[in-house]
Amino acid sequence: MAEVEREAMEYDVVIVGAGPAGLSAAIRLKQLDAELNVVVLEKGSEVGAHILSGAVLDPCGLDALIPDWKEKGAPLNVPVKEDNFFMLGEAGKLRIPNFPMPPLMNNHGNYIVSMGNVCRWMAEQAEELGVEIFPGMACSELVYGENGEVKGVVAGEFGKEADGSHGPNYEPGMELHGKYVFIAEGVRGSLAKQVIAKYDLQKGHCPQKFGIGMKEIWEIDPAKHKEGSVTHTMGWPLGSNAGGGSFIYHIENNQVYVGFVVHLNYKNPYLFPYMEFQRFKHHPMVAELLEGGKRVAYGARAITEGGYQSMPKMVAPGVALLGCSVGMVNVPRIKGNHNAMLSGKAAAEAAYAAIQAGRSADELNDYETEVRTGAIGADLKKVRNVKPFWSKYGLTASLMLGGLDMWTNTFGFSLFGTQRHGKTDAAATEEASKHQPIDYPKPDGKLSFDRLTNVSFSMTNHEESQPPHLTLKDPTVPVTVDYAKYAGPSQRYCPAGVYEFVQDDTGNPNFVINFQNCVHCKTCDIKDPAQNIVWTTPQGGDGPNYPNM
Repeated sequence: MAEVEREAMEYDVVIVGAGPAGLSAAIRLKQLDAELNVVVLEKGSEVGAHILSGAVLDPCGLDALIPDWKEKGAPLNVPVKEDNFFMLGEAGKLRIPNFPMPPLMNNHGNYIVSMGNVCRWMAEQAEELGVEIFPGMACSELVYGENGEVKGVVAGEFGKEADGSHGPNYEPGMELHGKYVFIAEGVRGSLAKQVIAKYDLQKGHCPQKFGIGMKEIWEIDPAKHKEGSVTHTMGWPLGSNAGGGSFIYHIENNQVYVGFVVHLNYKNPYLFPYMEFQRFKHHPMVAELLEGGKRVAYGARAITEGGYQSMPKMVAPGVALLGCSVGMVNVPRIKGNHNAMLSGKAAAEAAYAAIQAGRSADELNDYETEVRTGAIGADLKKVRNVKPFWSKYGLTASLMLGGLDMWTNTFGFSLFGTQRHGKTDAAATEEASKHQPIDYPKPDGKLSFDRLTNVSFSMTNHEESQPPHLTLKDPTVPVTVDYAKYAGPSQRYCPAGVYEFVQDDTGNPNFVINFQNCVHCKTCDIKDPAQNIVWTTPQGGDGPNYPNM
């Protein structure tokens, strides 16, 4: 195939991803110098279309970036009024009192928000400052300079046929070059993954750890609604099978966010995270809240959980990784958006100083220093041992050890030093012969739903004639390895029903990828035991269209 010729556009800073990190960087750059040329490229059909988060937002990131956000109408409308923590059994619950919890766990002063709507508002602020934002522009490739530095990205390639050839309406896209390129794609983004591999940025750091988060929005009986109420649970239904927990947040308009997180370092390949979520809603406490209501939206995404010790090196020549591309979620607080915003601000300030000094395409080491030693590092360092304790010793022990460690860290020291994460989440999966299948109740269609029905509530759409954005390094591995040794976990760990094993006429399994269902959570790229599935961006605008996740 002939080499594609593309037009190129030059910018001071090119930003990939219109999430809280990318938009914060864009806003801060224009605050510092209105003459800087800044562009933000977003693969979703609009800003916010691919944003999914809990979310209880700590406003410290917005405070630092846009101090007058209230006057400017930021959609932070529901302050947290009450915090509830429960340990669940199959039929009962145990309230965990708030007073023994470390101060950092307090949600006073935080807001229940739709991060999709927060990002839409941030995009408006950015555009008012002169930032160019292009939604529906997936970034499919990195562009390298003569010395191996990242100098830009390819965006807006459309019209490929399923076999990768150029169709009649093929558009080659453009190269967007920058003095610096910021990668703010979110969790396990395809370009960030390439940058980390090419420059060996994970070297010297623990492997990144992940969870899968699933969320539904429900409209409930007004008599049961408590605007501003925040509830978190642990325990049932996961038990000893996996780490994780739930959240129930009461927002405005008689709606609640109901979510469930499963840590992806689980061992049993028969575990079915989506069905654990559906089963959770049948707990008496949750069922009583939801009965008579209706689910109005569904989505899923992976969550970075490795924290302080898993953050890779964040800079390489010409490029910086922001937000969840690095992994800045405070796991016990279930919060990362504030750190994503702070990372965008820090990257912008480092790039501005470099450009003022006449530099370009080098490493923005000041950005990395600020992240590790500033507010983000301080936030993550205090909780760095919670996830390793949970992985090593289980829920109960981790509550005690992690709680003690967070308390001592409040005073600036840790009794336990820095615990390390072990193997990757993919390597944590054990062979099926060591485990028993798990019998999950059939969804009832009222509180619990099958995956394909729920995926329809994510408004997901992919142009079917394009090449699949989920590819296999070796097409034989799903049957010879994943199915034979691990009982085909991809048909369970995917929260959108993308993967299935279909028996042929001879009774042998064939591996089928229904990429049209994909909600871009990237769990397959993370959890596949053979690391044989590769997630890449589909053409721009495709994927979920979340209204107010």
